[in-house]
Amino acid sequence: MKLAFVCVQNAGRSQMSAAFAEHEVEQRGLDDVEIVTGGTHPAEDVHPEVVETMQELDIDLADQEPREISTEELESCDVVATMGCSTLSLDADVDVRDWALPDPDGETPERVREIREQVREHVEVLFDELGHESTRRASR
Repeated sequence: MKLAFVCVQNAGRSQMSAAFAEHEVEQRGLDDVEIVTGGTHPAEDVHPEVVETMQELDIDLADQEPREISTEELESCDVVATMGCSTLSLDADVDVRDWALPDPDGETPERVREIREQVREHVEVLFDELGHESTRRASR
């Protein structure tokens, strides 16, 4: 299973999503899930307010670098979650989900925390759904 978390700059929501997804992989003991993140027009750095807010949870994004993600890479994924800025048109059989999350760039710490918790909830729900899908596939 390959999951991608994508936004335009890859400097906020998609970085938070990937970090929470890595946590879910670890907590659930999943060794067959690959997490990728990227943007269509990546920023220079992860937004400082995002780094600070994630640090409150002992998640360090300071060394993460926004990166461009290719259509080919996205088409190799099982699920692609976009953050509310999707203009993706993928030819492959990829489950694309647009989470419509607000951009944390330039927001107050309180607002970034709210967005962070929305991101965490979406990631947890995704992993819950994928767990059920895996169970269904295994029983066939």
